[in-house]
Amino acid sequence: MYWIYLIIAILTEVAGTTALKLSQGLTKIIPAIAMTIFYIVSFIFLAFALKKIEVGTAYAIWSGIGTALIALIGFLWFQESLDALKVVSLGLIILGVVGLNLSGVAR
Repeated sequence: MYWIYLIIAILTEVAGTTALKLSQGLTKIIPAIAMTIFYIVSFIFLAFALKKIEVGTAYAIWSGIGTALIALIGFLWFQESLDALKVVSLGLIILGVVGLNLSGVAR
């Protein structure tokens, strides 16, 4: 169950960051409110996940997968650049997350 909490925390953090972009510097009220709600929900579920998942592992997964998803959303939705270095770097982030889980550190 705690891994599901972490997944919810990741997805709501990504939604919050997307809403932050859509708020255009907090000048659009609806996306700014959505951003606030998503971030609050994200931290609540991250806190739930931390009851059983080690903080270093949970935070690395939360931030790493969130970063990769935001980069993908930026490329697909906001037409942001995606060059070879970014792709390799995102791959390394994902590889690191997988390594954390396979190392036995994540329980």
